[in-house]
Amino acid sequence: MDGSLAERRARGALDAILTDEAAFRDWYDAALPQVYRYLFHRCGRDRELAEELTQQTFVDALRSRTRPLAEDPVAWTIGIARHRLADHFRTLERRERGYLRLLAQAPQPRVTWAGETDAEGALVDALRGLPAMQRAAVTLRYLDDLPVRDIAALLGRSEGAVESLLSRGRDALRQAAGDHR
Repeated sequence: MDGSLAERRARGALDAILTDEAAFRDWYDAALPQVYRYLFHRCGRDRELAEELTQQTFVDALRSRTRPLAEDPVAWTIGIARHRLADHFRTLERRERGYLRLLAQAPQPRVTWAGETDAEGALVDALRGLPAMQRAAVTLRYLDDLPVRDIAALLGRSEGAVESLLSRGRDALRQAAGDHR
């Protein structure tokens, strides 16, 4: 079966939007400000992030043209934006956990005159200073939480080579963190 009558109509509505330039423009012009406004207020009023997520939302909407469309194409598009925003927050959470794992392995940071630590800034600076392959290995392992086997495949290196990159990268990060004490 091709699905329910409502699903076929919805799919037909999206196909009409995508094949008719005027209908596409109407949908885009109606959806764009609403999707952007939805995302802008939910991502801390970060304009660049809202723009990026809005763009990704429309790409996702165009890619999912074979999926059923709600009766209201704008509401359907905002639903896609909601999923894109949730994906962003999951990615951000994984990155933060990775930073915490790296910080836990580094020496204790110094405390500035205002009572704040500069460990994260020092860590980011230290990451930037690593050679490209060490930075890639450390980032993929501790920020993206990938296993060594997957990192090796991505980098085109053996698992032993990746372990070596990780070891040298961790040592360089420890040394850089120690220099910032």
